[in-house]
Amino acid sequence: MKKYRAVIHLAEIDRASLALNNVANLISDLGEDETEVEVVANSEGVRALLGAGPFAGRIGELAERGTRFVVCARSLAALGINREEFVDGVEVVPSGTGELVKRQTEGWAYVRP
Repeated sequence: MKKYRAVIHLAEIDRASLALNNVANLISDLGEDETEVEVVANSEGVRALLGAGPFAGRIGELAERGTRFVVCARSLAALGINREEFVDGVEVVPSGTGELVKRQTEGWAYVRP
């Protein structure tokens, strides 16, 4: 069976709740086993994935359901945030924009809440 693949672009922290709702709804609608989801955070959106932030619990729950969370290394450097400050399992990629382009080239659906 074909898997549905979606990359969620999170660039603004004030869109984080909506983005996480989109992920949960997508998985519920299409099925956990039939869906691959990756949240790519860059710019101010990286702050939403901080371990001490208000979204840590939801991020952990979605990660347990298979969602991959990545943050942009360039954004971390610009904002002065350390890799260790994020929810466990959040990965750092060289460029958020590069990650988005890679996923779209691979045929992933692009969603920007």
